[in-house]
Amino acid sequence: MFATVSHLARLARVAWTLARHDAIFPAEYQAVFPAPARWMGRLARLIAIRDRAANPGVRLAHALEALGPAYVKFGQVLATRADVIGAQFAQGLARLQDRMAPFPDAQARAIIEAELGAPVDQLFAELGPSIAAASIAQVHKAVTPDGRTVAVKILRPGIDQRIARDIAALRLGARLAEGLFPQSRRMEPRAFVETVARSLVLELDLRLEAASASELAEASLAAENLSVPEVDWARTAKRVLTLQWVDAIPLTDCAAIEAAGIDRDKLARDLTDAFLSTALERGVFHADMHAGNLFVGRDGRLWAVDFGIMGRLGREERRYLALILNGFLTRDYDGAAEAHFQAGYVPGRHSRADFASALRAVAEPIFGKNANEVAMSRVLLQLFEITDLFDMHLQPQLVLLQKTMVQAEGVCRMLSPQHNMWEASAPAVTRFMRRELGPEGLARDFVRDLEALRASAMALPATLERLTLAAERLTSAPPQPTKQGDWLLVVAVAGITLLGAVIGAWAYASLVS
Repeated sequence: MFATVSHLARLARVAWTLARHDAIFPAEYQAVFPAPARWMGRLARLIAIRDRAANPGVRLAHALEALGPAYVKFGQVLATRADVIGAQFAQGLARLQDRMAPFPDAQARAIIEAELGAPVDQLFAELGPSIAAASIAQVHKAVTPDGRTVAVKILRPGIDQRIARDIAALRLGARLAEGLFPQSRRMEPRAFVETVARSLVLELDLRLEAASASELAEASLAAENLSVPEVDWARTAKRVLTLQWVDAIPLTDCAAIEAAGIDRDKLARDLTDAFLSTALERGVFHADMHAGNLFVGRDGRLWAVDFGIMGRLGREERRYLALILNGFLTRDYDGAAEAHFQAGYVPGRHSRADFASALRAVAEPIFGKNANEVAMSRVLLQLFEITDLFDMHLQPQLVLLQKTMVQAEGVCRMLSPQHNMWEASAPAVTRFMRRELGPEGLARDFVRDLEALRASAMALPATLERLTLAAERLTSAPPQPTKQGDWLLVVAVAGITLLGAVIGAWAYASLVS
């Protein structure tokens, strides 16, 4: 009971903080709000801070920073979508990406020594001040005793307790949303919160982030232009992560990229290819691809940092995703619709033809167009209407993928307003489709089926032994009146077992021969 009251108080604090910063129903957007929202906005501004920032994005950024890391993550996603929320609003939110106030160097040194079990002067020849501070950790530039320049990431003190409180409040908010607004259940707010909560908890162990960086480095071999810094495992622990230093330009600095003579159009294409290639080919992708986590070297090489949130897709999910994307790329809307139904994303009671027609209505107006020709806010609104019309529930396993697609596409738009997402996506999707559905994929499916048959054959002796023991118990039991149904059951089980034995023996003989 006390915990629930505490979480309700935390949600009330969220509303209060947003109101204080005029970040809930802001004045600049009064004209587009319905009447109840306009009235609530006027009431909220009665308690708003005087002389607040003119940019509503800056006001929301201040509010989210005050609320904590979980809320900052939400703001980072919004910051990538200038085409949806407006350029001024997005520019105001951009400060959330890598410009939060750092904690003192003395605390950073104490954490390093406690985690790595040695004095800082022994671990590093030099350890500079914080160069970037985010919601969960900050980064220092350092030099190792053997002369290598590295980046040292250190978790914020007390961040684990704060995130735990935020997650508990968000869970309560999700339950309240489902109870008070039944229409929200289709979006699976509780499942969404659990997905976000899981990713945030994983970010609190930097050893896992180091492992993710190593995994993505292997997956990046499938992409055309993506590099990942090398992990210094000897100087990595739960609260400290040491990586190769990357001397590159952040993608947030478009002016510096232009001055360096780097092809921004190619960079946007490389980013799209890197995301799709690692996701489809290796089933792993960087799931926090906002511009503050992406850099470009003077040679035009794309670099990614901050691997706290890593997305993973199973083989079947990757295949369905590729079929859906390929359907849009080739304008095969029937194929894209069929993939949605096969994956279970659309309930079977709906018409495949009607759903294919709905997909066509979304895709045809934007097919082949550049980013600056597409009003993405209108596209997203139409997609939302379609999910409602066809009872499509949010897929928890795809939350990170959908979030990252929004982020990556937003960064590409920032780099190149003429970015053509169709052309940029085609190479990665085509490669995967050729490998997955071509001779190589068919051969791999055949081998996987044989392995399943071999496993069944190996399990056959144990199955027969259990059947024998059951038969012995049946014959040793006192005679009982037997129903015809009992005998039919015995005959059916025996027949199925015999058939399985024959198939299993054939499969086993085929494999060992």
